Amino acid sequence: MSLADKLFIENCRDILENGVWDKDYDVRPRWEDGTPAYTIKKFGVVNRYDLSKEFPILTIRRTALKSAVDELLWIWQKKSNRISDLKSHIWDSWADSEGTIGKAYGYQLGKKHKYREGMFDQVDRVIYDLKNNPTSRRIMTNIYNHDELSEMMLYPCAYSMTFNVSGKKLNAILNQRSQDMLTANGWNTCQYAVLVHMMAHVSGLEPGELVHVIADAHIYDRHIPLVEELLKNETYDAPKFVMNTEKKDFYEFTVDDFRLEGYQYSEFAGKIPVAI
Repeated sequence: MSLADKLFIENCRDILENGVWDKDYDVRPRWEDGTPAYTIKKFGVVNRYDLSKEFPILTIRRTALKSAVDELLWIWQKKSNRISDLKSHIWDSWADSEGTIGKAYGYQLGKKHKYREGMFDQVDRVIYDLKNNPTSRRIMTNIYNHDELSEMMLYPCAYSMTFNVSGKKLNAILNQRSQDMLTANGWNTCQYAVLVHMMAHVSGLEPGELVHVIADAHIYDRHIPLVEELLKNETYDAPKFVMNTEKKDFYEFTVDDFRLEGYQYSEFAGKIPVAI
């Protein structure tokens, strides 16, 4: 099995066996029929992936790499909050009347800020520092802007990236306040692994570790039978991740510049209800 499979299975089993329920509270999320969407959770889950050894993608079920990358580029490259700029429909439920998700995600990354060296948005500042100040311990992004939370259709879940260069390797910490394990765990891990590969490549570095810190790792009540069935699936070795290394500019990459070789996975036909 892949390392991503191993950690996902361990995390899910730990949550199911040792997690804490929130059924004593009046929770915010609701199912489509209006029923409260309760969760069982573990606090402070930390997973480490060495990207120099293996690409962290699940084989226990399929992760749609191109769709995952499309969303990543929508946020980090296009810096968009408009759902029409995204090929998938994963954000449709949170769109406002103008077809945006408000001042969230890409909008925050695209805002320019004043530095001693000039005006940069958060993405361009990361690239600048990786190229010019690789020993800096201040290379980070944060899109959890308290001043504009009220204007976001959804508060950011994956809200902060900290980049750190050790030797020639680019390491990163992804901080996530909340994660729906069934729907998003493999998706987010895969996305931010791609981001580290991209940032390393355009900065003349090699991909190192991705550390994923999840404050609230949970499984929804209606997802439990699906997770239990999923954990019975067969797993495979991780595929080879291939990126178009001819491109040197972060903003030139498209979804077609990333692919997997030898990706084997088990089928998972369960229809996953979404809590909103």
